[in-house]
Amino acid sequence: MTRDQKNNGAERADKGPRDDRWYFKLMAPNTKGEKFAWLDPTSIYINGAAFSDLLDDLCADLDPDSIDVVAGLDAMGFVLAAGIATRLNRGFLPIRKAGKLCVETDAASFTNYSGREQSMEMRLPAFAAGTRVLLVDQWVETGGTMHGAVQLVEQQQGQVAGMVAIVMEENERTDSYRAQYPCVTAITPGTEWQKQANSQYLESFKTYNPAMAFPV
Repeated sequence: MTRDQKNNGAERADKGPRDDRWYFKLMAPNTKGEKFAWLDPTSIYINGAAFSDLLDDLCADLDPDSIDVVAGLDAMGFVLAAGIATRLNRGFLPIRKAGKLCVETDAASFTNYSGREQSMEMRLPAFAAGTRVLLVDQWVETGGTMHGAVQLVEQQQGQVAGMVAIVMEENERTDSYRAQYPCVTAITPGTEWQKQANSQYLESFKTYNPAMAFPV
């Protein structure tokens, strides 16, 4: 099977035109039940062309001059944040689940997408007052985890420079994020992909095949 076949006929950006956001079709549906997220975007990351194009699309809408550091939310936000930080030539800051860091920490509590109370921690101090921090997570569903990250940045007198995710589902809290901060998402508001994400079902699940994402 050729790379083009694996990528559903799309071409790399550096080899000519490609289908817009073709890599969304690589995301896998949940097969393990309600206590897990309803889909898995990590199959994008294992495919080099898909991951590169995803980073291209996200970074195209970011202004490096407005960002001092890129923070990734534990755990899958680490993947996107590290990639974006490298592309922007900025440092990477992990925001961890409670109890993971071996240094002094600052903590914030939040309710996650499953309705469970959790805590997040950040090293203390993580940055100087006034540092502009870009917050990155893989998928923003209810916005609870992102709320915890905002608290941590503000507790250390940092500024939230913006938010990045593959998608933000649309609800009262995420609408307030878009109104308050620059928000960059691969799935953009007003599109059919956004409507499907809001309903937590993608039409591409009907034709999903794990082999589509296999590295060549």
